[in-house]
Amino acid sequence: MTIGHRGAGCQVPGASIGLVATIKDVARRANVSPTTAKRAIREPELLAADTLARVRQAIDELGYVPDAVAGALRRGRTQTIGLIVGNVLEPFFTQLTRTISKQLHHAGYSLLVADNEYRTDLELDALQMLHSQRAAGIILRSGYGEPNLGYLQRLRANGTAIVEVDYHYPNSPFSWVMLDNAGAVDQGVRHLASLGHRRIAALGAYDPERNPEDRSLSFERALADVGLRPRPAYRRVIALTEAEAYDLTRHLLALPEPPTAILAFTGGQGAGAFRAVREAGLEVPRDVSLVTFDNYSWTQLVEPQVDVIEQPVEAMALACVEILLDRIDRADPHGPPARRVFQARLLVRGSSAPPPLD
Repeated sequence: MTIGHRGAGCQVPGASIGLVATIKDVARRANVSPTTAKRAIREPELLAADTLARVRQAIDELGYVPDAVAGALRRGRTQTIGLIVGNVLEPFFTQLTRTISKQLHHAGYSLLVADNEYRTDLELDALQMLHSQRAAGIILRSGYGEPNLGYLQRLRANGTAIVEVDYHYPNSPFSWVMLDNAGAVDQGVRHLASLGHRRIAALGAYDPERNPEDRSLSFERALADVGLRPRPAYRRVIALTEAEAYDLTRHLLALPEPPTAILAFTGGQGAGAFRAVREAGLEVPRDVSLVTFDNYSWTQLVEPQVDVIEQPVEAMALACVEILLDRIDRADPHGPPARRVFQARLLVRGSSAPPPLD
């Protein structure tokens, strides 16, 4: 196939080649061997200046782009990194993805993003897709359910670097980047208890299969540390979504002894709880205090502004990329796992106050 109009008697550069130029086309245009043309791309310092200039001119004229897939087949991997998040609608993961993408771009990598909806069955589908794309590394927010540790270990054995973030499988052999969730929950509970709250509810009880989160697990321990006991009526296992947090908050507020304070484990949950309180005809913090994880923009756009437990999302994202690229650059996916734990910060703004008088 040629480019241009044959009858016009003129050709644009590359008219005698296919629509997509190959390295052989570049070599022919520059009057060098294909090996020399490849060297101009991979090891330009080994070529004479005039030869390198001819090859680069040919590349420009033909619009040649190296075949990343073919290169990946030779190397066994691409310049692609996979990122699997828990929920693409959650701003935490949006910010995490944006920072990771920018850092990888600077390092010469592209990013493929998938959403496992906190489910390991969907996670396995995403892992298989990334394997088929010969991803050089994977940053994974692990899901709940039957762990995919066996498949991940096979990927690592094939040279894929792996880093978990935000949540990791129990007894994970991989590198991970985490928040100090127990310390963060403790900050929230101590803050509410210091105001005099004794009826504190968390949005989501711990469950080893449906909600094996450190935040949920740490909540009852944090209550015990301030001399409080969990109330069975407040205990319900839910997904980490705004909708389920909204439903649970409505249920809690309708109890004979409703909580005087609520702790939400994600910013999305916090939004659901805030909406439920308003729709019940109540006010924050006059009727019920609210503290939520994640410093999302909505928390400063409502009245009162919401007390938040802020995660250092950007720092966590940068740590993920640093660990992953270190493994890839050293071709050492089997090295000792790197573990990074970050601290949260409680920002008090006005959504918590002493409990109302009974």
